[in-house]
Amino acid sequence: MTATKKNQLPDLETSLAEINTLIEQMEHGEASLEQSLSHFERGITLIKHAQKILQEAEQKVQILIKNNNEEKLIDYKNNENSEN
Repeated sequence: MTATKKNQLPDLETSLAEINTLIEQMEHGEASLEQSLSHFERGITLIKHAQKILQEAEQKVQILIKNNNEEKLIDYKNNENSEN
Protein backbone atom coordinates (compact mmCIF):
# COMPACT_ATOMS: atom_id res chain seq x y z
CA MET A 1 0.00 0.00 0.00
CA THR A 2 1.54 3.29 -1.07
CA ALA A 3 1.62 6.46 1.02
CA THR A 4 -0.66 8.11 -1.54
CA LYS A 5 -3.29 5.40 -1.14
CA LYS A 6 -3.09 5.71 2.66
CA ASN A 7 -3.81 9.44 2.46
CA GLN A 8 -6.72 9.18 0.03
CA LEU A 9 -10.16 9.10 1.57
CA PRO A 10 -12.75 7.65 -0.80
CA ASP A 11 -16.53 8.02 -0.74
CA LEU A 12 -18.60 6.06 1.77
CA GLU A 13 -19.31 3.03 -0.40
CA THR A 14 -15.68 2.67 -1.46
CA SER A 15 -14.53 3.09 2.14
CA LEU A 16 -16.85 0.33 3.32
CA ALA A 17 -15.73 -1.97 0.51
CA GLU A 18 -12.06 -1.35 1.34
CA ILE A 19 -12.72 -1.97 5.05
CA ASN A 20 -14.36 -5.27 4.12
CA THR A 21 -11.37 -6.24 1.98
CA LEU A 22 -8.93 -5.36 4.76
CA ILE A 23 -10.90 -7.46 7.24
CA GLU A 24 -10.90 -10.44 4.87
CA GLN A 25 -7.15 -10.14 4.34
CA MET A 26 -6.52 -9.96 8.08
CA GLU A 27 -8.84 -12.88 8.83
CA HIS A 28 -6.87 -15.16 6.51
CA GLY A 29 -3.82 -14.57 8.70
CA GLU A 30 -1.36 -14.75 5.81
CA ALA A 31 -0.12 -11.17 6.22
CA SER A 32 2.98 -10.31 8.21
CA LEU A 33 2.66 -8.40 11.46
CA GLU A 34 3.70 -5.17 9.69
CA GLN A 35 1.12 -5.72 6.95
CA SER A 36 -1.58 -6.49 9.50
CA LEU A 37 -0.77 -3.32 11.46
CA SER A 38 -0.83 -1.31 8.24
CA HIS A 39 -4.22 -2.83 7.32
CA PHE A 40 -5.52 -2.10 10.82
CA GLU A 41 -4.32 1.51 10.67
CA ARG A 42 -5.92 2.02 7.23
CA GLY A 43 -9.13 0.42 8.51
CA ILE A 44 -9.32 2.77 11.49
CA THR A 45 -8.75 5.77 9.19
CA LEU A 46 -11.51 4.58 6.84
CA ILE A 47 -13.92 3.91 9.70
CA LYS A 48 -13.41 7.40 11.12
CA HIS A 49 -13.88 8.86 7.64
CA ALA A 50 -17.07 6.86 7.09
CA GLN A 51 -18.41 7.97 10.49
CA LYS A 52 -17.76 11.60 9.55
CA ILE A 53 -19.62 11.19 6.26
CA LEU A 54 -22.57 9.59 8.06
CA GLN A 55 -22.64 12.27 10.78
CA GLU A 56 -22.72 15.02 8.14
CA ALA A 57 -25.55 13.25 6.33
CA GLU A 58 -27.46 12.86 9.61
CA GLN A 59 -27.01 16.57 10.36
CA LYS A 60 -28.33 17.47 6.93
CA VAL A 61 -31.37 15.22 7.37
CA GLN A 62 -32.08 16.70 10.81
CA ILE A 63 -31.92 20.22 9.39
CA LEU A 64 -34.19 19.26 6.51
CA ILE A 65 -36.72 17.80 8.94
CA LYS A 66 -36.43 20.79 11.28
CA ASN A 67 -36.93 23.25 8.42
CA ASN A 68 -39.67 21.24 6.75
CA ASN A 69 -42.23 24.04 7.11
CA GLU A 70 -39.90 26.81 5.93
CA GLU A 71 -39.89 27.89 2.30
CA LYS A 72 -36.10 28.16 2.03
CA LEU A 73 -33.81 25.39 3.27
CA ILE A 74 -30.66 26.44 5.10
CA ASP A 75 -27.38 24.80 4.09
CA TYR A 76 -26.40 22.49 6.95
CA LYS A 77 -22.80 23.73 7.05
CA ASN A 78 -23.93 27.35 7.37
CA ASN A 79 -26.50 26.36 9.97
CA GLU A 80 -23.89 24.41 11.93
CA ASN A 81 -21.59 27.46 12.08
CA SER A 82 -24.39 29.77 13.25
CA GLU A 83 -25.34 27.45 16.12
CA ASN A 84 -21.81 27.46 17.61
